[in-house]
Amino acid sequence: MKILLIGNYAHNRQQSMQRFAELMLHLFDTAGHEARLVRPPPIFGNLRPGAAGLGKWLGYIDCFVLFPNRLRKGVAWADVVHICDQANAVYVPRLNGKPHLVTCHDLLAIRSALGQIPANPISWSGRIYQRWILSGLRKAQRVVCVSDQTRRELKAVAGLPDARTTVVLNALNYPYRPMAADEFREHLRALGADPAWPFFLHVGGNQWYKNRAGVVRIFAHLASMPTFARHHLVMAGKPWPAELRALVNQAALASRIHEWVDVSNEHLRALYSAAEALIFPSLQEGFGWPIAEAQACGCPVFTSNRPPMTEVGADAAVYFDPDDPQTAAGIIAERMADAAALGRQGIESAKRFAPETMLAGYLSVIEEVVGNHPSAHASFYGLSP
Repeated sequence: MKILLIGNYAHNRQQSMQRFAELMLHLFDTAGHEARLVRPPPIFGNLRPGAAGLGKWLGYIDCFVLFPNRLRKGVAWADVVHICDQANAVYVPRLNGKPHLVTCHDLLAIRSALGQIPANPISWSGRIYQRWILSGLRKAQRVVCVSDQTRRELKAVAGLPDARTTVVLNALNYPYRPMAADEFREHLRALGADPAWPFFLHVGGNQWYKNRAGVVRIFAHLASMPTFARHHLVMAGKPWPAELRALVNQAALASRIHEWVDVSNEHLRALYSAAEALIFPSLQEGFGWPIAEAQACGCPVFTSNRPPMTEVGADAAVYFDPDDPQTAAGIIAERMADAAALGRQGIESAKRFAPETMLAGYLSVIEEVVGNHPSAHASFYGLSP
């Protein structure tokens, strides 16, 4: 089977989507299929790299003026096309009827553009772009959603019937697993941390829904408790915006809350393995990768009592209301006594996110979408068309 994967434009800096596409490429290759990954190459965008301002508009030239010609050649080669991120559903009309599927990771931007999320206002150009994406999703042959919550939102927003949507849970895009104490201590030293620190961990960027301010507020309540008088909070992800830095300073916790930027996967595995727990008070998600990653490393997870966090964490996480930091801190303090058991349960729970399980789900969908195309169906089974 010749599978064409459409990935994301590099200057959009969506690292998780880039990793997802690379993982799909690897999995299809290991399953014996001939897979190619194409993405819009930065040309005009190299004049002003970035996802905002002039860089955004130059990127649009790369993505929507120059890339379609290259895409046309890839589509002609392929038996089936997998658009790896719903943001690229704008290319659906350019697939010329080729069997295809789109992975939908979340509806947050689309719902924001429709005015359903007032906390995240969208510019006029963003609203136009998200409507274009939504139009592509509505035309897609099959949409694979990464969680039941994403599927529910897709059906509500796009009106797609059940027969055109499927849920395939994300797989871990790195082999996260528990790291031995002597090894993670070396990683902590390399990061500039004292291995003797007891610390809580948060992983995430500065998107509004990540609720990094909520993490700080929860930790401030924990830090006031005698039990956690020595604890620190490590926030791994993007650089802090000014308002978050001000909040940390206001709480007088600048010496105990640490900003670690663009941490490598192996350093992150060490953090998950060493942390007392992951605190993940996200307001909304499409999936919630840090929950699965932490559980795979045996790190206890405390997260929001909302889907899909409850779907990903399942029975191996502890839940709280992310809008109530004081009560959340109380729940964490109470349930830390169960940390060891939560860690063991998390390792078992994370087995649901094995790459081979995700691969089987996608191959099943591909078999269905090519079912009405005899030549592609023959290629899927290694037969001559």
